[in-house]
Amino acid sequence: MDLVIRDTRVIDGTATPSYRADVALTNGRIAEIRREGEGRRPAARRTLDANGLALAPGFIDMHAHSDLALLRDPAHEAKVAQGVTLEVIGQDGLSYAPVDDRTLADIRTQITGWNGDGADVDFDWRTVGGYLDRLDHGFAGEGIAVNAAYLIPQGTVRTLAVGWADRPATDAETRRMKRLVAEGLEQGAVGLSSGLTYTPGMYADDAELTELCRVVARYGGYYCPHHRSYGAGALRAYAEMIAVARAAGCALHLAHAVMNFDVNAGRAPALLDLLDAALAEGADISLDTYPYTPGCTTLAAVLPGWAGEGGPEAVLARLRDDATAARVRHALEVTGSDGCHGVPIDWEAIEISGVADPTHARYVGRTVARSAREAGEEPWETARRLLIEDGLGPTILQHVGDEENVRTIMRHRVHTGGSDGILHGAKPHPRAYGTFPHYLGRYARELGVLSLEECVAHLTSHPAARLRLPDRGLVREGFRADLVLFDPETVAAGATFEAPRTLPTGIPYVLIAGRFVMEDGRRTGALAGRSVRRTPTGG
Repeated sequence: MDLVIRDTRVIDGTATPSYRADVALTNGRIAEIRREGEGRRPAARRTLDANGLALAPGFIDMHAHSDLALLRDPAHEAKVAQGVTLEVIGQDGLSYAPVDDRTLADIRTQITGWNGDGADVDFDWRTVGGYLDRLDHGFAGEGIAVNAAYLIPQGTVRTLAVGWADRPATDAETRRMKRLVAEGLEQGAVGLSSGLTYTPGMYADDAELTELCRVVARYGGYYCPHHRSYGAGALRAYAEMIAVARAAGCALHLAHAVMNFDVNAGRAPALLDLLDAALAEGADISLDTYPYTPGCTTLAAVLPGWAGEGGPEAVLARLRDDATAARVRHALEVTGSDGCHGVPIDWEAIEISGVADPTHARYVGRTVARSAREAGEEPWETARRLLIEDGLGPTILQHVGDEENVRTIMRHRVHTGGSDGILHGAKPHPRAYGTFPHYLGRYARELGVLSLEECVAHLTSHPAARLRLPDRGLVREGFRADLVLFDPETVAAGATFEAPRTLPTGIPYVLIAGRFVMEDGRRTGALAGRSVRRTPTGG
């Protein structure tokens, strides 16, 4: 054996009671589990005494925005230190494959607020397979910090076939999108994502989405939509996605399945009733959430959908035009734009968390309303000027969540954990650095919303089952040795809204493929991560 972890409390991912055991690893897999009092203890070249630590499968982040971070930051401590061993990227319908030279430039601008402009990244791929190959090579051919699975982004696919036009796709364009989705799945993507409050993905109607999901279903993948509303129309938006997936015969994973804004306070049971009814009728549905109330996106994302037609340069042109900008303001402040989930915007709830141009750093950590008061102007004028001067680059926190909804949804049997962590920006959401220890420390140990065993299952075996990974997500003989050793008594998120890049406590060891990527609480430098590709089941 390569390593034996002695006398550890095994929380194996099944949600059943934990037990004490020695766990032996060899060749990147779990070779033997000897429960306390059973037979001869395994021997190995190295022994690690657990000293009261719990052993769990590596955590799977079902909603990550590390698409460029994995290529530019070999340490990637934001996730490694949390015990994350696999991230699912390509989220919210916008990412960097498949693209061509024209669409890549637009996409980079569109999601600068999520990932930066990528000026330090060599975009030497154009296909999904090329991007996954790039992840495998990582840094100097050694790999990446954690494993990564990829969702084909529907908005990016639409830019290739339709462009940025707000209209239904033609039959020929739909056929091209279906080919692009099929090619991405054949090259290893695990499913399809959408961002239906983001342009241009939001321009797709249900018929178009259903056609793409039929392709996903043939390959055994899943559909992961960011719905059309998390606010005034939230329940309708969830019902719409369930209907699309069922019409296509496709598995459905509801991205960051929250109920936000005052209109939805305490309404999580209504969402869960909707899910339970569909599950009882045979639908294949799962969801992810993060354990915080504020959301995080780009400032440009709250604009009405019509303002995004034509792409980023067209957005900036509309903002510069006084008459058009007045229409945008009316949609935001009076009627409630589709980009802001049908709810009139509260500028006191919009906090700038990052900017593209450092000369605008004075806005970071302040609400738009506060900056406007200090400038002696209306909040809309502050937001408009910042969007123009920063090239659509600002990232925001939206303080619009409901704590009781957060707790209610995370208890559901199909729930998984996802950080939705945007790592870019001077003051990112603390969920990027704290989601998984916050689940374990705050919501399991302190609040008892979930038992520790249940919580671990939500972060490990539940997502592995959605991803259809047959040898991950459990501490079981023969499974991959992607593992976390943590202290159940001290594990906690260090990240706060005031200090969001603080690393967690109580997670001293993390292994990927049997290699230590965290040891004694420090990053080892090992690059043990690779792309995780779905083997096609159809076509």
